[in-house]
Amino acid sequence: MIQDNLINPADFVGSSLDQAYQESLDFIYSFIDYSMKRNLRNAKRNFKIERMTHFMHLLGDPQNNYKVIHIAGTKGKGSVAAFCANALIAAGYKVGLYTSPHMIEFTERIQVNGRQIQKDAVVRLVSRLRDVAQEVPDITTFELMTALGFLFFADEKVDVAVIEVGLGGRLDATNIVTPFISVITGISYDHTQVLGKTLSKIAFEKGGIIKPGIPVVIAPQKSEALMRLKKISIDRSAPVIEVGKDILFVERSHSLDGQTFIVWNPGEQEKMNAYLNNDGQTEWKPVEFSIPLLGYHQVINATTAYAVLVKARDLGVKIPLDAICNGFSNTSWPGRFEIIRRQPPVVIDSAHNRDSAQKLRQALDDYFPGVPVILLFGVSLDKDYSGILEELLPRVSRVIATQTIHPRALNGEEICRQVLTYGKPCLAITPIELALERALEMAGEKFLLLAAGSVFVAAAVKDIWLNVTKSNRNHVAENSKDGSSG
Repeated sequence: MIQDNLINPADFVGSSLDQAYQESLDFIYSFIDYSMKRNLRNAKRNFKIERMTHFMHLLGDPQNNYKVIHIAGTKGKGSVAAFCANALIAAGYKVGLYTSPHMIEFTERIQVNGRQIQKDAVVRLVSRLRDVAQEVPDITTFELMTALGFLFFADEKVDVAVIEVGLGGRLDATNIVTPFISVITGISYDHTQVLGKTLSKIAFEKGGIIKPGIPVVIAPQKSEALMRLKKISIDRSAPVIEVGKDILFVERSHSLDGQTFIVWNPGEQEKMNAYLNNDGQTEWKPVEFSIPLLGYHQVINATTAYAVLVKARDLGVKIPLDAICNGFSNTSWPGRFEIIRRQPPVVIDSAHNRDSAQKLRQALDDYFPGVPVILLFGVSLDKDYSGILEELLPRVSRVIATQTIHPRALNGEEICRQVLTYGKPCLAITPIELALERALEMAGEKFLLLAAGSVFVAAAVKDIWLNVTKSNRNHVAENSKDGSSG
């Protein structure tokens, strides 16, 4: 094990800590960062799990010091991870959570019991990574981030770490773990230049996290993806828990405050039929959950997490039902149909492929039926932006196209050219601060403002919104002081 003797965080206070933290991030980002590449077509050849295996071995293999729930999929990974982590925390466990990307601050990626990693811990752990990284040619930014998370969880002595895959699964840096449960969330088309152009090929990459003999929970899938995942599971003798078959569910209610749903297993179907036929007036009742996350897709994500937790319980992890209920009811996951203002409504969403855009459109119809929409839209050039727009534009009155500072961001003029082919008016405005200001003016009191197309757009809008809100609060506070002193 590499000893932590290079940097003492106690040496840093105030601005010196901020500087050391920024220098640590600069070090991490000084390596190859495929998320920043405008062309990912040739990136796959550089994804080598052996490199990460060697790197972590030099660091003492900290990822082997705790139980792991490993989650891959196209959409819903973060939400499922958050539901699992919160339920385990409510059950009394010390839980690590590793997700990507972050919305606003790097520290969001690595959490223990809901608390983000502190800046001094980042500085301390990066100091441990520096020399070792030099011994591993072609090490990447994401591999360094992942190693940082694995080290932090070991140092914190977590009981369980919930680990979200970055890209794909088979060759992802996180795939060096040996989980006690694997999870595959919904698979759809995304990163096709890296993962493949068919659902079967994408499922092959995602299913690469399925380990021999280790149970895998599979969320509802299109048949092509499900067939490939089941074949992988059979070949590796991995028991399958299929959501929608082995665990059944149905939504009960939804509002802007959250939604409720019930779950049962096939052996309880006769009791469930009686329950439904008697309007719930039966001695037996299904398990019911309340979640604050909005959209029917979050019911699917929460049910997937429930299936994971039930299997964990079967494997000896004590998780009372009330802990799952409490954990679910306290789960938040920013940037996923997040309402940052109710009236007039402002919504941000991280939908960045056609399938997630379809789910976003359904959520708009479910929660804001008939409300006209102004779309503030920005997207990465490697995404299926034509497919995203095709799903969203029938629900949209007009579009403001914008561009974040991310290197892969598509320019607003190109977005407008696409939008105009659908007969919808479009303005291209950058930077995003001006685009948001103009969109709010256009939305007025009658329109819903939706910021979507990319996690980077959702993050930028939320960051701007939080800063403006904070500035307004400070202004009111200053005025109150002035008034009271008179």
